[in-house]
Amino acid sequence: MLPQFVYSTQDFVTDVLQKRETRPPPSKLDSLIRDGWTDRMDRGLFRYHLGDLETRILPGSNGYVAQLNVQRGIERRKPQEILSVQQEFNPSQFNFNKINAEEIMFEMMKDTCGGRDVPDDQLPQTCRMVVLINVSPLEFGHCLLVPDPSLCLPQILTRAAVQVGIESVLLSSSPGFRVGFNSLGAFASVNHLHLHGYYLDHELKIESSLVKPLIPEKNFFRIQDFPVGFLLYTESEEVEMAARTICEVTDFFVGENIAHNLFLTRGCPPSGQMQTAKEHCLRKGVRIAIWPRTSCFGAKEESAFNVALCELAGHLPFKNKKDFECATEREVISIVQKYLLPDDGLHKLEEQLVKHLLTH
Repeated sequence: MLPQFVYSTQDFVTDVLQKRETRPPPSKLDSLIRDGWTDRMDRGLFRYHLGDLETRILPGSNGYVAQLNVQRGIERRKPQEILSVQQEFNPSQFNFNKINAEEIMFEMMKDTCGGRDVPDDQLPQTCRMVVLINVSPLEFGHCLLVPDPSLCLPQILTRAAVQVGIESVLLSSSPGFRVGFNSLGAFASVNHLHLHGYYLDHELKIESSLVKPLIPEKNFFRIQDFPVGFLLYTESEEVEMAARTICEVTDFFVGENIAHNLFLTRGCPPSGQMQTAKEHCLRKGVRIAIWPRTSCFGAKEESAFNVALCELAGHLPFKNKKDFECATEREVISIVQKYLLPDDGLHKLEEQLVKHLLTH
């Protein structure tokens, strides 16, 4: 019988800071991930042993966090061939119904019954999330959040999946717990709906980068810093509205066959001006960055690093030691830039997107 984590809004952790002298005790979700992940690493269920990764912060204003992870580049499963952002689920290809059952750590679902005692078989199943290890991890605790795998959903975000993704960040007491999503054509490896979760105990610029309001009533902004994209911010009281807006954005992208990456992290409230030291450290809410980008269809190309959810957020898992040791901020920007939409294309898309959101 799989462990079940049934949570409510009462489990959200709100008093999180980026820099504090003592690390807060792990939340219940943190303990489930950390203990389950470590147990499976000890039992050899991963494709390689992941110890402490060699890490360097690249000099420059972006503060890129570079890590050397050669084995992930070598050992990870060969990605599926992707031909469209809208590609349907194919049961004959690898999917999460075909994994070793021991890779599953636990199931999580939200208590929508207000704490009332309800038999297990009557618990709501609408957003049952299966949490399993990523057998080719990029950092400690790297797991996959898979909405009920038996539904065989393609890699297109749903409101329920986004909501659980946001709530997972709020359920962690660690400012370093991150959640992300790669669409098809944006370096998703498997066409079966899943989000990534992992711990990175280094501050990223996206947590506090300056933004420009686009639709203030929806907490929808443009990221001003490189790489330019869109951003939503939510605290625990507005998660459902944020999930709805995010899916309006990603559904629009899917309809236009535009590949996209999302990165969800604790972050300070959005601002268009420099913040005080105290404001800069606040991590009460969640920032959701959304980057539309050029599509990469067909098999993945090999390079120093692929440009996907974590790389756009400033976390760079390098595949080889030479690039890891020699890369500069300017070189990283040059690589990332190739996968972004050109300025005029992004500006036109922004106008269409804002118009779309204002009519929904």
